[in-house]
Amino acid sequence: MKSDRLLSILLLLQTRGRVPAHELAGRLEVSVRTIYRDIEALSASGVPVYAERGRHGGIELLAGFRTDVTGLTADESRALFILAAQGAHAALGLDAALGSALRKVMAALPAPHRPAAEVTSRRILVDATRWKSGPQQAVDLEVLQDAVFSDRRLSLRYRHSGGREPRTYTVDPYGLVAKAGVWYLVADRRGVPRLFRADRIRSARPLDEPVRRRPGVELADAWEVLRRQVEERRGGIDVTVRVRRDRLDLFQRIVAAELTAPPDDDGESEWVTARLSYPTLRAVRQLLAFSDQVELLDPPEARAELLAAARSVAALYQEAPGALK
Repeated sequence: MKSDRLLSILLLLQTRGRVPAHELAGRLEVSVRTIYRDIEALSASGVPVYAERGRHGGIELLAGFRTDVTGLTADESRALFILAAQGAHAALGLDAALGSALRKVMAALPAPHRPAAEVTSRRILVDATRWKSGPQQAVDLEVLQDAVFSDRRLSLRYRHSGGREPRTYTVDPYGLVAKAGVWYLVADRRGVPRLFRADRIRSARPLDEPVRRRPGVELADAWEVLRRQVEERRGGIDVTVRVRRDRLDLFQRIVAAELTAPPDDDGESEWVTARLSYPTLRAVRQLLAFSDQVELLDPPEARAELLAAARSVAALYQEAPGALK
């Protein structure tokens, strides 16, 4: 609707300041010509908006102009109050601030929308932590936040997965990302985007040097590159297994990250075939947790790895004090 678009333009200009017409057109999915027509409509209604052409031009509100109109619809009000259940605010020390902000928003909402927003906050709960993710080390994000917001470089002591000793890095932070209950620092190291799990950062110290980010790159851009790298990374070995039907649901929940396709389930057979991808040959030892409920069929080297692991476990218990002979 045109009225919604006009309000969106007004709020974007109020938040961002000068915005190029082509950027507004892209965000609102209309043509540049439509944007200029909307600007004329806003000006005709008394909004002090003007456009400047040229290389550094754009559309802008007259300095000092503000509007208190929220323009929130019922669905937008509900969406906003679901934010209170995200859980990320506690780690950032913003729980109290969020509650205060939502109370202010509630007071500003149109009266007909207030009951729906209040019910939403009581009826919808978002828990971003994965099941059986195991105990996680407490993460102190204060130093990381300070560096991110003050645009300073960071010196990190970071322990990689599988590494015994932390290593030292000097990085240029873009920001923090919460992914499935896990916090990550997104930063450049020597101009290359890197991902650092916050719970593996042993110490962090802001430096007196200003951050050196790549021109034109924002947090969302750097995160998209890193996210794609993680999700598109091919495993080191593809394996085929068969699973007993009565353990299939549990199997799928535990190995969800390794499954490359839905299991071949005809709905009748006692065994169901599934295909997985592991980063290393040794990682297939995860399947030992299923005992005789899962059989690794292929490739042969993966079967040999699993057999060697099983023999090692058997030998350990045979040699243990009080072991059965």
